[in-house]
Amino acid sequence: MSKFAEVNLNKQLRNAIDDLGFEKQTPIQEETFSKILGGKDLVGIAQTGTGKTIAYCLPLLQELSYSNQNNPRILILVPTRELVAQVVETLKELTEYIDCRFVGVYGGTNMNTQKIGLQEGADIVVATPGRLYDLALCRALQLKGIKKVVIDEVDVMLDLGFRYQLTNIFELLPNKKQNIMFSATMTEDVSELIDSFFSKPEKVQIALSGTPLDNIFQTKYAVPNYYTKENLLVNLLADKDEMKKVLVFVSSKKIADRLYEAISEFYLSELAVIHSNKSQNYRFKSINQYDEGKVRILIATDIIARGLDLDKISHVINFDTPTFAENYMHRIGRTGRAEEEGKSILFFTEKEEYYKNNIEGLMGIEIPLREIPEKVEITQQLTTEEHRANGKNIFRNIKKVERENSGFHEKSEKNQQVNDRDQWRKARARKYKRPKSRGDKGVNLRKK
Repeated sequence: MSKFAEVNLNKQLRNAIDDLGFEKQTPIQEETFSKILGGKDLVGIAQTGTGKTIAYCLPLLQELSYSNQNNPRILILVPTRELVAQVVETLKELTEYIDCRFVGVYGGTNMNTQKIGLQEGADIVVATPGRLYDLALCRALQLKGIKKVVIDEVDVMLDLGFRYQLTNIFELLPNKKQNIMFSATMTEDVSELIDSFFSKPEKVQIALSGTPLDNIFQTKYAVPNYYTKENLLVNLLADKDEMKKVLVFVSSKKIADRLYEAISEFYLSELAVIHSNKSQNYRFKSINQYDEGKVRILIATDIIARGLDLDKISHVINFDTPTFAENYMHRIGRTGRAEEEGKSILFFTEKEEYYKNNIEGLMGIEIPLREIPEKVEITQQLTTEEHRANGKNIFRNIKKVERENSGFHEKSEKNQQVNDRDQWRKARARKYKRPKSRGDKGVNLRKK
């Protein structure tokens, strides 16, 4: 791992890096710096928490010369408003000694205010795809001057349904530009996007998405139901010396609110919650309070599992087992950052054991199992969702495949008939030997 002192940075950037206290480059930063400066298209595959933001911001700023033009020259696309704020903050820190203008735009806030900000001119625009496309359509933002495009967390964007906006944004951008993409996973959708818009990109892969970070100690608990999970969580959080800064991941907004209400009885002043139904100001406030150490526990959905630079997280607790094994890797990547040690805890029920097995299969290891402490009440009480799921196969994707393979849903001969909208017209033509429709007046006129 090379030091920043050995990198060919200009004096202004070097001073900013020194102010931030950065000494060594992470592997993704080391591998991509010269390649981005080389001007070729680049695809970087690296896990969350490996320093990707610095990896693309440094080389972009290194060769960004002064200009008084209003239209931006660099476009950075990220999936969420929180990531926009984080990238803008990183740019602010790195440009302490550089005359550089940058603007962050995202949905959920007044677009007119953002239009005014863009009218004052910007060298770099950081945006979510939806809001950027809206601003481009109303001509508040001109993309003809873009020389470099960065798409960060592209797999998340595609999962969130931004494919349409991304495709249309690329159509509005100049053909001659450098494309830079970062992703934690290489899915088929990501590959299709690369094939469509990238020109012979260089690929840098730092770690496979299933590779667990060496400095994260993982454990798991087999838990019978939701309310026992609550009791176990309350018990674990009581050790404040151990659980210094805890990030609790849940599977849905509803569970996040339910868990927040239950845990607040014990840890109200130490607790915050964040999910997509919360307002922009509430989300920013929760993240800032957690990042600054004003609250010790943050309950979150996967909306912040990617990209957000939250430091000094001692524990990541997977209250619900993620249905996609790779999401587990993104979650636990929030701890153990910058070579620090981190800890991850996984709760799983009998219904979630299938997903737990997939996670262990992806990593190629078995997570050590711990016994539930004796103090924790193991309740028989079930949630409404657990009552409904009781005795049912909740793995709907497996059930669907089984149905399709069984032939149970094969259409009958009657239902296999193709719907022909003009069938009535053809039948009448056969009967009367000539058109009877009003639309065929010229044909139906009799000779006088």
